[in-house]
Amino acid sequence: MKKTLRALAVLATLPYISLKIAWVAGSRIGIPENSVLLDDPGLMAVLNSVTVLMDLGVVVLALLLTQPWGLRVRSWLLGLPMWAATGLLAPIVVGFPVQLATAAVAGAEQHTAGGEPFLEEWVFSVVYGGFIVQALALGTLFVLYARDRWSHVWAGRVGELAPDLCGRATRVTAVAASVLALVPAALHVLWASGAEWGLSAARIADRTSDYYVLEAVRAGFVVAAAAAVLTLVFRLGKARRVGAPLAAAWIGTGGVGCWGAWMLLAASMPGSDPAKEPTAQMITSYAGEMITGFLLAGCLTVFLRRRGA
Repeated sequence: MKKTLRALAVLATLPYISLKIAWVAGSRIGIPENSVLLDDPGLMAVLNSVTVLMDLGVVVLALLLTQPWGLRVRSWLLGLPMWAATGLLAPIVVGFPVQLATAAVAGAEQHTAGGEPFLEEWVFSVVYGGFIVQALALGTLFVLYARDRWSHVWAGRVGELAPDLCGRATRVTAVAASVLALVPAALHVLWASGAEWGLSAARIADRTSDYYVLEAVRAGFVVAAAAAVLTLVFRLGKARRVGAPLAAAWIGTGGVGCWGAWMLLAASMPGSDPAKEPTAQMITSYAGEMITGFLLAGCLTVFLRRRGA
């Protein structure tokens, strides 16, 4: 089973990596004539090269999770990239099928940037389909690996956790991060409901059903991350098994922190059109997600380290 899952994870990286390498080499396959991706070829070549390396990380993780030597790797050296991979892939696993279903009901809509399509529709289906296979295969491998190495961490029920397991500092941090999370969560709910406040002119122009689904998904991830970490830190719902909030905290903090950081990085890229520049509110939502996700992940790290000990 592990060999099959490893093969699936590795093969699922090929569509994305192949497209990125083709674009770095100068090909315009899947890129419309007026796409904003053609505005700065040098910058896009650098970004495409970086994302190729990121997806190759999936191959490394798949090998690590299925080889005997992988059990000897230090916890943080595996946990950090696995958490990041989970965070970047999980929102796609949740959101893309909903986007397809919504588009099927509402009618096909182009993925756009400022009113212009920036990639042909088939690219999204191929790439995101590959991401979903990567996520499911790699996630299953990680669960099997963690079962063999750390099954004691999620054993038992929340009420059986030691009352002082996380400590005062961790509890204060979890509360502060959860309060901070209200800002990006509120903004995403606002935008998912159709409000234009705080959005750039280009973002208002290119809103499709995909946009509304994504905003709702991101709001959901913020809420899930905060709720799951608070459950573990304060031992809420004592009859609940530890595994469920632990999984939600792992996936939620990764989705919030990593996507927030990714969007903040994208927003910092130089642009030629002032109408496409992200607003202060958009930057606030990205930064708020990144900070919230990282703080909550820090609380989760304390829980895992002390529970593991």
